[in-house]
Amino acid sequence: MRIAILADVHANLPALEAVLEDIERQRVDRVIVNGDTVNRGPESVGVMHALEGIEHDAVMGNHDDVMLMVVERRDVDVDPWYLDPFWRSTRRAAEEVERHGLLERIRSMPLSLRVEEPGAPSLLVAHGTPRHYREGIGPQTTPEVISEITEEHPADVLVGSHTHRPYLARWGRYTVLNTGSVGASFTGDPRAHYLILTLRQGRWHPEFRRVPYDRQRALDAYERTGYLAAGGLSAAIFREELRHARSYMVPFLMWCEEEKLERNETMWSELFLENTEHLTAEIDGMIEHLQAFRDAVAGKDEEKLLSLLKEGRELKELADREDMEE
Repeated sequence: MRIAILADVHANLPALEAVLEDIERQRVDRVIVNGDTVNRGPESVGVMHALEGIEHDAVMGNHDDVMLMVVERRDVDVDPWYLDPFWRSTRRAAEEVERHGLLERIRSMPLSLRVEEPGAPSLLVAHGTPRHYREGIGPQTTPEVISEITEEHPADVLVGSHTHRPYLARWGRYTVLNTGSVGASFTGDPRAHYLILTLRQGRWHPEFRRVPYDRQRALDAYERTGYLAAGGLSAAIFREELRHARSYMVPFLMWCEEEKLERNETMWSELFLENTEHLTAEIDGMIEHLQAFRDAVAGKDEEKLLSLLKEGRELKELADREDMEE
């Protein structure tokens, strides 16, 4: 038995298509989509239609549920999503999903999915955890938290998503996994991430898959579909997260909250103009590095190109270590 578990597609159609092709080559027996198929990216309807073409089980994530909340306005907490101009991107996604008659499919998604196979450890899949779809599993998850979760929701293997970062930990009889994200990696690695579990000799053996895809096509879709123009600043931040495979939205929102700032283009313009010296230096540095790459490529200078690529790899590894320490 081989199960592919993918999540956090976030309306990134090129990434999903690449992962589905990889899944077909892997000859899996079952596919589970663990939430957050839609929103953040420009092609929510496209990814939902793409998933119609394969047999799969779907679990609800927080972004899936937000589509229902925005359209139905059934939760007072959603009023900021609906009224704040900053979240025009989310409203656009919800309206498109509704217009294409896809809300019922989201409404039918369970919050968790239990997999029981003869002779296999019990497996429980939820977008965050079985307690809440916003409770992510990762390095911050303690054995005490896992004990609390499994006491309320018994399982030998817990699979979550939500954080956009793959993860594996074992505590005693429990195995805890995070699938990572298909469409919006936050690891610095822009490839599409998903998980395959293989049942062998009475155990689930995890394999974290990383699949290259046409990321430029995904970035171009923000403008091609009109999502960037309609979505405003939030859509622009989502696009930069995709471009750099880093989380920017949550730190941005926390900073705005702390500083009591309006989340709009005027705020960004003022911020840039107040920090012209620093930003100019940063931009000049970026131009200098890009020029060095251009010169090495144009001059077919293999030694220089290797040196530049090595430097970039070492800087990325340093940034990854700092992220883990945080």
